[in-house]
Amino acid sequence: MVTPKKLLLAAVATTLAGFALPSFADEYYDVAPPHRRAEKMEHRQGHVWVPGVYEWRNGKHEWVAGHLVAEKRGYRYAPDRWVMHDNNKWTYQRGGWNQDSDGDGVPDRLDNHPNNPNRK
Repeated sequence: MVTPKKLLLAAVATTLAGFALPSFADEYYDVAPPHRRAEKMEHRQGHVWVPGVYEWRNGKHEWVAGHLVAEKRGYRYAPDRWVMHDNNKWTYQRGGWNQDSDGDGVPDRLDNHPNNPNRK
């Protein structure tokens, strides 16, 4: 039998758990990012160049220089980017590794034929 005390404890626990979850809402910014800076790309066997990007820090855009990251076979790196929305506001989208089994440049999750051996 569920007592009122148990119901109250369950309600409090559920509420606190909701506050502990991270927020996944996009942050919107009124200020457009500056154009990317020209950078000299570095090349090293087994590495991928991640281009520099402006990040929003301390209420302004701050440049973060490009760098090399270790290659992940079967994956393609998507760089960070700024996206403008219909409301003329900007959001920052983090890049990362997307699985690309056939190397066609289309991540497997978006590819109709992710393991097509004839696509290279």
